[in-house]
Amino acid sequence: MEIIESLVKGKIDNDHCEDGLVITNDFVAVIDGSTSKTDSRLVEGMTNGRLAMLLIKEEINNLPTDTSLLTFSRRVTRKISTFCQKTAQNWQEMTRHPEKRLCASVIVYSRYRDEIWMIGDCQCLINGIYFDNPKPYEAQLAAKRAKILQAALLSGATVEGLMADDIGRKAILHQLVNVMKGENITYSVVDGFPIPMEHTKKISVHTLAPGHRKPIEVVMASDGYPFLRSTLRESEALLEKQLTEDPLFMKKFKATKGKRPGQVSFDDRAYVRFVTNS
Repeated sequence: MEIIESLVKGKIDNDHCEDGLVITNDFVAVIDGSTSKTDSRLVEGMTNGRLAMLLIKEEINNLPTDTSLLTFSRRVTRKISTFCQKTAQNWQEMTRHPEKRLCASVIVYSRYRDEIWMIGDCQCLINGIYFDNPKPYEAQLAAKRAKILQAALLSGATVEGLMADDIGRKAILHQLVNVMKGENITYSVVDGFPIPMEHTKKISVHTLAPGHRKPIEVVMASDGYPFLRSTLRESEALLEKQLTEDPLFMKKFKATKGKRPGQVSFDDRAYVRFVTNS
């Protein structure tokens, strides 16, 4: 593997960033810690999303070369659950309330297996072909939020005012929490509970190259990039255009949250581009 370019950037700063990047001799991974929907914290001063990212990052750094998707899923699940059962005051509470769990999405490239694994909401390009694994409810709730914000603007609200007080986000928050009951039931995430393999995605990279052409170029990223492109420069430029023209993320690209005052973007982001000769 040859890494061409990469970036990890927090929406506020990198000390609080919930996205992470792992590069070893055998694996490349992008981890997207989930934004907390409650004030519940397992470690004081750190969001659950960042903690989940750091634990998964640690586990990937210790993976055997020949690890499979199934083994990986079991290992990161055990990593999270072991930590939580030692740390959480009430593990049963986390069992009943998914919104209180440590949670993350992750996309991994295995050099040995020449595969990309997707657990949760993540995206990639393989020789320019786009793949994602979106959460089933995200688009509908983003559209509902957009309608609420559009109505508010027509009634005299300002973009700046809605950035400071996102009434659309507030209106869908209870639904965001409610649909989390489907974690590792109707969709996959890493949260310390068994991952249903039917909701993960495994891509055999070499089969996508015309005539098995090598080397193959791969881009992997978190959903902090609304428009993923084959170079970091292009992806960053399209993100900046979106942030300038629609910081509420309610028009061309609808999201369940927008940019807030003091933030450099609407979400943390991680990006890596590399070539593989596997």
